[in-house]
Amino acid sequence: MRNPHDVCHVAIPCSDLDDALTFYVFGLGAKLARRYDDRITLDFFGDQLVCHLADPEDLAPQPTMYPRHFGITFRDRQDFDHCVHLARARQLPIFIEPHIRFEGRPEAHLTFCLVDPSNNVIEFKHYFDPRMMY
Repeated sequence: MRNPHDVCHVAIPCSDLDDALTFYVFGLGAKLARRYDDRITLDFFGDQLVCHLADPEDLAPQPTMYPRHFGITFRDRQDFDHCVHLARARQLPIFIEPHIRFEGRPEAHLTFCLVDPSNNVIEFKHYFDPRMMY
């Protein structure tokens, strides 16, 4: 079972470490923890995100939600709204505009997606009923 002091670790491919750092640190506000020749490690909303330098053929040629994406589910609506505002103010590339998914169902939630410079899709969510977060 996860304890509050544990963090989730996610590793993604990237084409350029400087572009990844600019997007995640200066765009989304992640904190740079470490930088090596082949990766950067970030504090991404309290979890560990590692952007590994990858060969161009290992990157998605175009962004797509499936089969792989990652993201953050905000417990508080104001945090979701702040993230949308931040993305727009910093002109981050929005892949899917904010909207309600599964409207009228118990699992209804707000969602929007960004795409990073390596075509990784990042989804941000807020469930109206917090019991639906899992």
